[in-house]
Amino acid sequence: MSLIVQKFGGTSVGSVERIREVSRRIARTRAAGHEVIAVVSAMSGETDRLLGLVRELAATPKRSEADVVVASGEQVTAALLALTLENGGVPARSFLGHQVRIVTDSDHTRARIRAIDGQRLLDTTRRGQVAVVAGFQGVDENGSITTLGRGGSDTTAVALAAATHADACEIYTDVAGVYTSDPRICPAARKLDRISYDEMLELASLGAKVLQIRSVEFAKRYGVRVHVRTSFGDELGTWVVPEEASMEEVTVSGITLDRDQAKITLPQVPDRPGVAAGLFRPIAGAGIIVDMIIQNVGTDGNTELTFTVPRSELGAALEIARSHCREIGAPEPLADGEIVKVSIVGLGMRSHAGVAARVFETLAHEAINIQMISTSESKISVAIDARYAELAVRALHHELVEKGATAA
Repeated sequence: MSLIVQKFGGTSVGSVERIREVSRRIARTRAAGHEVIAVVSAMSGETDRLLGLVRELAATPKRSEADVVVASGEQVTAALLALTLENGGVPARSFLGHQVRIVTDSDHTRARIRAIDGQRLLDTTRRGQVAVVAGFQGVDENGSITTLGRGGSDTTAVALAAATHADACEIYTDVAGVYTSDPRICPAARKLDRISYDEMLELASLGAKVLQIRSVEFAKRYGVRVHVRTSFGDELGTWVVPEEASMEEVTVSGITLDRDQAKITLPQVPDRPGVAAGLFRPIAGAGIIVDMIIQNVGTDGNTELTFTVPRSELGAALEIARSHCREIGAPEPLADGEIVKVSIVGLGMRSHAGVAARVFETLAHEAINIQMISTSESKISVAIDARYAELAVRALHHELVEKGATAA
């Protein structure tokens, strides 16, 4: 008998009928001879509704109290699913984060898991019950409720699979698996049967919304086999697994689009040691994540520094940049909130030459100007004008995926 962790996202439990369907799916899994730990998100739209109530009552809410409110969405879903399973003849029990002892740090609204005691869940499944766990939530060492940030139920599921040494973790969502690109943008996108942890990490960090990046980090660290599949059918999805030799035969595994990008440029910055550190230290202190950075070669004692941040953080980052420019006697920084980042990901790029040239040639053919470039051994990212986002994705997918991504 194998142990399977099954995670169901908000759309999968978005209504009473959807919860009934999830219950039937779990029952079929048990009938096939498996023990099941089910992890659930809040019903679709519920987290946003709860956050709306919080913000309506407090413009700058205390994050610990916001966690108490928001975590209730998963609590409701877990109890409803357990009730539905019991009503259908499947023994079940719901658990909240503190009952499982999902111990986190105290960074409310974006807590990180420190430890999990999986024994209580194992005892439950071995008694023949389904353990239904509220995802997204945990408890800190002071006993306070914490939440893991958007998409945190994915992390809960993979972390529980690691803690209980489950045979697999199935992530049920509203898409059929991991695609070579967003099918809504690129109709020619195809579903991947398998993808490596490293490729999935790159895709998740570059804008793909299929899995939360921290869940992939957990999977890689503990060797959890993850199966991303749809909750609206029985077809197989995409397995996220350790790297295999055959994976390098495919040069490009996916093309992503990240619209949450903004650019800040500091012109005529003094070209001397410590200037960049003086800028990025307070930005890091404000909790703002910097992505791409370009510094041109200095002339006449000055240089130009450009970097990108999440679009939602543009205002805060721009204020820090302005303050820094005043301190060093540089002109006012320039901001651009109308850019996007398009990224090409694939393990095969490590052993295939010419991919970067084809990327640049393809964009040039479509008259799309590249504003910034960032690369790693398995990734090429470019920042471009937001107007050309979907055109760039379709053109690159056609050139590198549909035509095959071997070097020209």
